Amino acid sequence: MPDLIAYVDGGSLGNPGPSGIGVIIEGCEDGPIRIQKWIGHQDNNVAEYLALLEALQQALAMSARALHVFSDSEIVVKQMRGEYACRSPRLYSLNWTCRKLARSLEFSISHVGREHNREANSLASTAARNPI
Repeated sequence: MPDLIAYVDGGSLGNPGPSGIGVIIEGCEDGPIRIQKWIGHQDNNVAEYLALLEALQQALAMSARALHVFSDSEIVVKQMRGEYACRSPRLYSLNWTCRKLARSLEFSISHVGREHNREANSLASTAARNPI
């Protein structure tokens, strides 16, 4: 069971607007996995959570032992760590689902500046501009 590292980002063109997610998962036997997905019309925070959810689902599908996530969304990182309360009903359900999945792994999440999350950001931006 591998230990994985994921860089995640979600974004929307407008808030809300056409949205996409970008996920890069490193530590895989066959090299990094890159995911970009159109997620419909969402706001930025929902897109950020959906990117995290994608990384968690992928890690569990790969029977990972551990997952460390890097995100440039301070709100997602602080809510997942329990440092911020989650008051939005839409975000609460996503937060609850992500926290539940994270309990199946050795999970950690860290905030990184956008300059350290460029590839995930690029994948998310491309997905938001190109619905499939």
